[in-house]
Amino acid sequence: MQTIPSEGGRVTVRYGSGGVCLISAVPSQGFTVSTTQSAPDTLTVKFAASRHESEVTATTVPVDRASVRETSF
Repeated sequence: MQTIPSEGGRVTVRYGSGGVCLISAVPSQGFTVSTTQSAPDTLTVKFAASRHESEVTATTVPVDRASVRETSF
């Protein structure tokens, strides 16, 4: 398991042979959360507020890893 912090909140995922699985997505105060998983190996969690968005992407391809993109408006 891995917990990925961002300004918008915390995402906990589990990596396995079947792909990546969301354990929890906890938004920071003032943020909403949405998730998308177009394939078993990639999961994206977005935290949105009026002036900021945090996007956390976890994947198992080519290796287990997560990235965070922060955007302010």
